[in-house]
Amino acid sequence: MRITIKATGFAAILAAAAPTLAYSQDTAPVRAAPVDQRFDQFVPRETTSTTKLDYGFWDDALSFFVLRMGRSTREGASRPDPTIGTRRVYGHDSRYRLEGNRVLFDLVDDEAFTPLTEYRADLERIATEIDIAQLPRNEQLAFWLNLHNVAMVEQIAANYPVSSPGEIVIGDARTPLDTTPFITIRGVPMSLRDIRTRIVYPNWSDPRVFYGFFRGDIGGPSIRREAFTGQNVAQELNDSADEFVNSLRGVEAYGGSLRVSALYEELAPFYFPNWNRDLHAHLAVYADDEVAELLAKYDTIELNQYNSDVADLAKGEREPSYDYVEQTGNPTGLALSSSIRRLLQEREQKMEELRKEGRNFQIILLPTGETPSEAASSEVE
Repeated sequence: MRITIKATGFAAILAAAAPTLAYSQDTAPVRAAPVDQRFDQFVPRETTSTTKLDYGFWDDALSFFVLRMGRSTREGASRPDPTIGTRRVYGHDSRYRLEGNRVLFDLVDDEAFTPLTEYRADLERIATEIDIAQLPRNEQLAFWLNLHNVAMVEQIAANYPVSSPGEIVIGDARTPLDTTPFITIRGVPMSLRDIRTRIVYPNWSDPRVFYGFFRGDIGGPSIRREAFTGQNVAQELNDSADEFVNSLRGVEAYGGSLRVSALYEELAPFYFPNWNRDLHAHLAVYADDEVAELLAKYDTIELNQYNSDVADLAKGEREPSYDYVEQTGNPTGLALSSSIRRLLQEREQKMEELRKEGRNFQIILLPTGETPSEAASSEVE
């Protein structure tokens, strides 16, 4: 049986439209969330169900407003020059700014994101009506990843412009987006963090699941241009893990030490109880030659500074109107700010570099004897 979740009117809209931290011991001093028995009902159960969820709406949305930025060149971008006539640098200026796909919050009309609230409500309703825990495991995982990412994009769009998702506060209590329980399934209020740390991480032993969660910023795993499904979730997570581990925001050497994304700290109690040993082993699965050399060189892993800039094109900033000009040959016909034009030009230069070096295609290492088609359909435990 196939169940389609859709929000009304989206097709018409498309047409119109921290300081560095370090672990000094092998065991990471991080604790999992306290036990909450209300979440027990979401523990996957043995099932013979063949029900599949159809995410065509979310698939169309992602292909519409997500811009690919290409794989990391592992070369930090230099700080851009200030805008002519001012000393201020508008837009993205971090050394990671050419990594990670972008959501076009700054270019797409607000109405294009409005249906996401209805769609998120439909996801909540479906999971209540069908008992999500009795679906095949990959179907469950795809659901939780999509729900998390839909809600993240929805809330950023609703609060845009904003320079970082971490600045967003919601609800009557004005609490942080990541920890506010604004999603409700089967009577259980839950936050984005709850989905990750109370549902997915405790019930899936494969740390690849981490790479499916979009945090709304540049520093985290990249948002995909395809919705997760029960059929593609394993391969999509492989691709995302490969991209992130081999990017500077994932792993780099700095100041004589090996630095990894600060997001790995959240995973430690679930997947890396022996911090250095377990995380080394995990990263080695996806590491290309350069990252593999770094892993071999450094025994101790530290947390890197985290780039929390919103994953858009303009860093949530509005430049003075006189800085907005029409871009010659721009197929969208939009007036683009100088900072957006600069980022798009840098992106094109990067993509050309990747093409010349033959690095625009990625090679995914699969378990011995496993074909790509098998990887795409295999179950994520």
